[in-house]
Amino acid sequence: MLSALAGGRLIGARYGSPPARVVAFHGWRRTHADFDEVLVGLDAVAPDLPGFGAAAPPSTVWGAGEYADAVVPLCEEGPPVVVVGHSFGGRVAVLLAARHPSRVAALIVTGAPLLRPAGQPVPRAALRYRVARRLNRAGVLSDARMDARRRRSGSDDYRLAEGVMRDVLVRAVAETDDGTYRRALAAVRCPVEFVWGDRDGAAPPAIAFEAATLTAQSEVTVLQGVGHLTPCEAPAALRAAVERHL
Repeated sequence: MLSALAGGRLIGARYGSPPARVVAFHGWRRTHADFDEVLVGLDAVAPDLPGFGAAAPPSTVWGAGEYADAVVPLCEEGPPVVVVGHSFGGRVAVLLAARHPSRVAALIVTGAPLLRPAGQPVPRAALRYRVARRLNRAGVLSDARMDARRRRSGSDDYRLAEGVMRDVLVRAVAETDDGTYRRALAAVRCPVEFVWGDRDGAAPPAIAFEAATLTAQSEVTVLQGVGHLTPCEAPAALRAAVERHL
């Protein structure tokens, strides 16, 4: 059942009773429902992030930092909380832990495209897109032609996004490439556990191992035979990770 959270500023699901001890953030094009099996029986909250599920999109183009600031009230009901973030929600969770360290007791990240692993080349399509974006900013390539290029070469997430959410996605991807999440990982001081499916094609396990080298206290748990949708494919394993940090 959906509930108003953070004084009505957010909407999502509450599990157990307040104050929340666990706060969970879903991935792109997903909702709080991904965590139903993970959080049942715990005192926890899982919002629909703005622009997903029942939540209205932001009025401007947000990056993960703005999302992180928006969900801080969920972490202020009681003592510092265990934060769980899947995929896009992992980006939000890392920025939350870096920006608001006093509110996060531990961080669990799963299937989050936080960085491009060292030695992994930038795909040619991405390089062509960057050139086109520079030409567009310089006024050489029209907005209409730029949008057409995005539609041809963009991911399913991009093609299915509408309005401001399309620009939110573009910004999130740009933050991966400009080192935003690398810097945030280095700033995180709480314990971090990276829980990753060994068959995750959207965010390969190499990301988890490299991200772990950037954090002060971290461990990596690899789940055999699990793909990208960890909360749905391996809820018991993700629940076990949460309980290890409570």
